[in-house]
Amino acid sequence: MKKVFIYRNDLKKSRVIADELREKLALKGIAVSEELTGDVDLIINVGGDGTFLSLMQNFEFPTVRVAGINTGHLGFFQEIAPEETDRLIDAYLNDELCSQKYNIVKAEITRKNGEVVAYRALNEFVLKGKGTRPIHLDIGINDSFIEKFSGDGIIVSTPAGSTAYNYSLGGSIVDPRLNLLQVAPMAPMNTTAYRSLTSSFLIPAEDQVIIKPADSKNRDLTMLYDGRELRLRDISSISFRLSNRKINLVRFGDTPFWDKVKNKFL
Repeated sequence: MKKVFIYRNDLKKSRVIADELREKLALKGIAVSEELTGDVDLIINVGGDGTFLSLMQNFEFPTVRVAGINTGHLGFFQEIAPEETDRLIDAYLNDELCSQKYNIVKAEITRKNGEVVAYRALNEFVLKGKGTRPIHLDIGINDSFIEKFSGDGIIVSTPAGSTAYNYSLGGSIVDPRLNLLQVAPMAPMNTTAYRSLTSSFLIPAEDQVIIKPADSKNRDLTMLYDGRELRLRDISSISFRLSNRKINLVRFGDTPFWDKVKNKFL
């Protein structure tokens, strides 16, 4: 038996659409679960891209297919319009749903005492210093030292996140079919005293970015990931790599990625 889990934000429009969905699904004989159980084979997310990121974080990036009904603004993940719910349900019933896999970036944080904790993000991780102070970081790729960065911070993004914060920093837009990470500087210093790369750079899927505080004064950091904030203390190093886990986002297949970029940004 087909089983759906509906996740939404608290906007009135989202509540109305979610209620209508439950009625339509029930009429089609599709069970709606109140929890994300193991027998759920489709998640319907009602909201904007922020709601989608919340779903991913709250449920630890479920691999079951997710269909996003957009009640927000930009709608890069939430590309199904509210008036297309009947089409979504029919495609689901007829086993005609297509999905696209999206990479996740994983951060492993090592503290001076040896403790290691891990976090995942769909869009990006951002590292900044305390308050408005500039930050000084040693950045490497695998075992190779690249630069001593000085500036406001560093952002490590996936192709999915390349159109988010990364784009506002002047980073490259990356087709989500590519497996790579992008590292973009935030207000890099480039003077006779400090020399930092001023453009973003891309690394392949099998490599990892390793960031270390340049000195003891830079061991306390602020990390932002998919809209969440975390204060890090006494950091020894942070490594970023693509996770083996991928999410499956339902696509109707009508709009190629670059057409969507054109429609959203131009």
